[in-house]
Formats: sequence, C-alpha cells, structure tokens
Amino acid sequence: MNWLPLTAAILFWLAAWAFNERLVRRTFRSPVADRAARVAVPLLFGVTVLVLWEGIVRGFAIPSVLLPPPSMIWTRLIGSLPILWADFRQTFLKSVLTGYALGCGLGFLVAILIDRSPFLQKGLLPLGNFVSALPVIGVAPIMVMWFGFDWQSKVAVVVIMTFFPMLVNTVTGLAATSHMERDLMRTYAADWRQTLVKLRLPAAWPFIFNALKINSTLALIGAIVAEFFGTPIVGMGFRISTEVGRMNVDMVWAEIAVAAVAGSAFYGLVALVERIVTFWHPSVRSGQAS
Repeated sequence: MNWLPLTAAILFWLAAWAFNERLVRRTFRSPVADRAARVAVPLLFGVTVLVLWEGIVRGFAIPSVLLPPPSMIWTRLIGSLPILWADFRQTFLKSVLTGYALGCGLGFLVAILIDRSPFLQKGLLPLGNFVSALPVIGVAPIMVMWFGFDWQSKVAVVVIMTFFPMLVNTVTGLAATSHMERDLMRTYAADWRQTLVKLRLPAAWPFIFNALKINSTLALIGAIVAEFFGTPIVGMGFRISTEVGRMNVDMVWAEIAVAAVAGSAFYGLVALVERIVTFWHPSVRSGQAS
C-alpha cells in the first residue's frame, strides 16, 4: 500500500472542502463574482472527487481492470479521439437527437389531440402509462428485429422512451389552468385555439420543459442500451460492450465520460432554453433574484 498519493489526495480534499465552505457562506456584492463563485463550487467539488479517486486507486494499488485512475482514463480519451468522435456521431447526433425530436414532437401533438377528445384521454393515457413502464432492455431487441441493426432501430427505441413522458406532462400542463381563467377567456369571446395559444400553452410550458429535461437523459440511455443488442461496428453502446469483453476498462470509462458530458450539456441547453421561454415563472424569477 502506497500512503503518499492517498495522503496527498485526502489533504487536497480537506483543503478544497474548506475553500468551498468559504465560497458558499460568503456574500459577494458583484453579480459577476457571485456567479463565478456558483460555478467554482461544483467545479472544485468535481476536481476533488477526481483527485480522491486517483489517490485511492494508487494508494490501495487497485488493478486498473477493476477501476482505472482518472489519469489513465484521460490518456486513453485523448489518444482515442477519432474513435470517440465516430461513436458520438453515431449514437448522439444520429440516434439520440433524431429520436428525441420525433418522440417529443409526436408526444406533444398527440397531447393536443387528446385534449380535444375525452375518449382519447380516457383510453390512451392508461395505455401510455403501461408502455412507459416497459423496460428498455426488453423493447430494444424487438426494435432491432423490426428496423435493422443501423441507427434507425435506436431511433425507434428513443421515440418509445421519450413519447409518453412528453405526452403525460403536456396533458397535465394543459389541464393546469383554473376554471376562473378559462371563464375569463370565454368572456373575451376566445375560441379553443385562442385559449390554447394565449392561456393554456403558456401555463403548460413548465410541464413541457420538465418532460424535455427528463427525455434528454432518457434518450441517451435508451440509445446506448439499444446498441448492446445489435449495431454496426460503431457507437457508444457497441464500444462499451466490446471493450468490456476485451478488458479495456479505461476505454469503457472514456466512453462513459463522453456520454456524461454530452448528456449534461444537452440537459443544460434545455434548461437554458426553459429559463428564456418561462422567464415569467416564479421558479425562474426567484432564481434570478437570489
């Protein structure tokens, strides 16, 4: 056992913890400094986790086949950029984005139709709850058999995973307006379309963006899992399953890191658009005020 890297990692963790505590408790007069402190706290915490991870692996001499250190993962990541980019393009740019757009778009349109039809609302929503509970590991092989081994079958899996969260959240959001607000629109002689556009859709935006944020992570998970059951020799899921069989665990972690960064960036982009669109919502205004 090597105590030097483990001790250094623990000391760094303690120092970073104390510094983060000071940043969290301190009040900055400048908005720029306050925003920088908010960004610095999670970044420093993430760096601390990586340093502690490195120290534990090297201190306890954990075999890299079980848990590679971050430095080893970083070396493999930098040395495999062409492969990682090809996998990212196949999984994220083709399967995830296409399936996400189709699933969320169809879910939104069907929710509008359900809102106009009580029959569909009572008949389709229970079916949607049933289908949304189906495990992706059971749906993915069927989609591969139906649509082939290329990215089209992964798009089908992503559509299934993202359709019903969007459907349920949109229907719930459209029903969020009160009877008093709808009666007020009737007194203005507004028809169903005007009431939908001017009242009910704005009230439903927080619910819709909640579904969009949930689906941003579900889409990536669904596409990666679907690639385990058949894909061309490219893709994040294919690479993970193949490299695990070859005991190249550092490459597996490199793919996981790329997927985590891509998923977090996608989620952050949706959250940023939400803040722009729903600037009037109390949750957004309170966050800006603080």
